[in-house]
Order: sequence, then structure tokens, then C-alpha cells
Amino acid sequence: MDLATLVGMLGAFGIVVTAIFLGGSFGQFIDVPSMLIVIGGGLMATLIRFQLSDVGSAFGTGFKVAIAGKGASPRDLISEITNLGEIVRKSGPLGLENVDVSDPVLAKGVQYIADGYELEFIKEAMERERDLQLTRLSEGKRIFKALGDSAPAFGMIGTLVGLVQMLANMDDPAAIGPSMAVALLTTLYGALISNIICIPLVEKLDAKFDVDELSQTLIIDGVLQIRENKSPALIKEMLIAYLPEKVRAELAEAA
Repeated sequence: MDLATLVGMLGAFGIVVTAIFLGGSFGQFIDVPSMLIVIGGGLMATLIRFQLSDVGSAFGTGFKVAIAGKGASPRDLISEITNLGEIVRKSGPLGLENVDVSDPVLAKGVQYIADGYELEFIKEAMERERDLQLTRLSEGKRIFKALGDSAPAFGMIGTLVGLVQMLANMDDPAAIGPSMAVALLTTLYGALISNIICIPLVEKLDAKFDVDELSQTLIIDGVLQIRENKSPALIKEMLIAYLPEKVRAELAEAA
């Protein structure tokens, strides 16, 4: 679990709520019309731009990425793939049948090898799954970005609605307060949703895209090398190219 995301989101909301309690009543900051304008309007504007099923899937993907912990590092993956290559060299593909693999993508590739699938089939199947995963992440990023853009925009719309209502009821002092509340709280809600939820999730999805693209491409290359029965030393040497220069230098010194 990624504690940084949970701590950041809960902490940001907690700071705002604490400031509200220290300054007055929390009930003053709850306004149903403002919520309808910002949340409802933002969601509807997002639905106009995307398919309903895509929006639902994006929410699942976004929050899954937000709370999920980091996967195995490329360095750990290379070490694990090298060990799998040694097993195949000693025991053949069937030696992989009872091996525990940490990464689910790598586990699927190992199962393909153990089942005796052809090299071309393994390559096409794993590349297709990688591309579909990256497409889901990219689509989720676009949807959260659209929602992050819509929330402040509808906050401004709510502000205009509240100001119009206030100006239209200047002769009724009792109506000025609620109208001003709508005008100000919609801007607040829009800013909170955009800056605490949507924009951070866009950044998370963007980072996840880069990490998954690198990791899954590394795994595919490693699985294909194992399937071709390459030596573990050669597999390791080829996969080290995926590591940053500094890490490669550290590995060279350790060797």
C-alpha cells in the first residue's frame, strides 16, 4: 500500500477541516447546491467527453494505483529473471512448474514457458497485455485530468450563479447570505477536488505508466531470452541495459 498517497490526501483534507473548526462552525462550509454544481457538473462534463464505461473503469484504475504499493524494482526483476534462466538451464522448462514468482506479469510469462508455447506466441501475448495495460492507464489519466479541469471551472460557474442570485435579491437581506455561500463555496469545492484528488492522481497514473512500460518490456525481453534457453549470464547482461547508468556502475563494481 502506498502510504504517501493516503497520508497526503487525508492530511490535506484534515488540515482544511482543522482550520475550519478553529475558525468557526463546520456546518457553514456544507452547502448542497454548491456540491451539486461542482461534483455533479464536473462529472457530467466529463461524461460528455468520454464513454460511461471508461469513466467507471478510470475511477477503479486511479484509486487502485493511488493505494497500491510499488512493484518489484527493475534490479530485482533482473535478478529474479536470471535465477529463472538458471533453473531452465539445469532442469528445462518443466523446472519452472513449481517456482514462486513475485510479479504477476513475469509469472504469466513463466507459465507460458513451462507450458511449451512457441516464442512468437509468447511475445505477441505479453506485448498485447502490456499495451492494453498502458492504454488503460493513459485513458485513466485523461479522464482524471478532464475532471480536474472541470471541477474549478464549475466552481467558477457556481460563483457566478451565487453572485447573480445575490444581486437579484439585494432588497432581501435574508437571501444575500445563502447566495454568497454558493458563490464562495463552489470555488472552494472545485479547488479541493482538483488539487487534492484529481491532479495528484494524474501524476500518479503518469508515473505508473512509465514504470509499467519499463518493467513489462524488461520482463518480456527476459522471458523471451529464457524461452530461447540463453545463458543466465547473457540474460543478465542484456537486461542490465534497462537500468540507470549509476545502478549499472554499482553492479559492475559489485561484480
